[in-house]
Amino acid sequence: MKRLILTLCLPLGFGCSHIMNDNDTTVKKGPPQLANQERGVAAPGDSNALYQNTAVMNDNSHINVPTRKNINHYVRGIMQDMAENLQYVNTKTPLAVSSFIFLDDDYNDGTLLGNQIAESFMHELHNFGVSVIDFKTTDYMRVTPNGDFVFSRDYLELSQDQNFNYVLAGTMVNHQGGVLINARIIGLTSKAVVGSAQGFIPQSVVDALDSSYRTDGVMLKQVNK
Repeated sequence: MKRLILTLCLPLGFGCSHIMNDNDTTVKKGPPQLANQERGVAAPGDSNALYQNTAVMNDNSHINVPTRKNINHYVRGIMQDMAENLQYVNTKTPLAVSSFIFLDDDYNDGTLLGNQIAESFMHELHNFGVSVIDFKTTDYMRVTPNGDFVFSRDYLELSQDQNFNYVLAGTMVNHQGGVLINARIIGLTSKAVVGSAQGFIPQSVVDALDSSYRTDGVMLKQVNK
């Protein structure tokens, strides 16, 4: 009886084993099944190339560092506008630059802002190839204990014969948020305007100018009138 039972169980055991092997084979051949449609995660060893190709380098050279613009930047833009409508002035035309004055002020009162605008225009005109005459240059070097000077604002120290026929001049007017600039080139003989341009300088740039003088090597703030 026992032999009969063993004989019947052996085929059943082999059948179950065969069925389990078939199920394992089916699972291996089919695509991987994800529970609840979850996203698969690659093994760390297989994703090194992906991370290396998409890595973002921390390059400081690409960071835009804000730079503060000064008066020279705005004068350069005004000069470029003036060059578009400039007439009768070329590389062989001597030209001088005067101080810019406030439109609602005495035309004999200069300011640090007006003088600096004039200095900036002298540089820009020279870059454009225009012959610029610096009429504040004396015929000699003035040597003093405080330094050596060739510039002067005393008309008695300057030459009466000036070789220029055109002058760049302009006016300024205070405006909300800054100063409006009106620049033009004028013929001294004809008084004709041969070039003009307008611009705007923000108040923050104007306030960056530091009017000062030195005493014993110490810079002191000049009191406004």
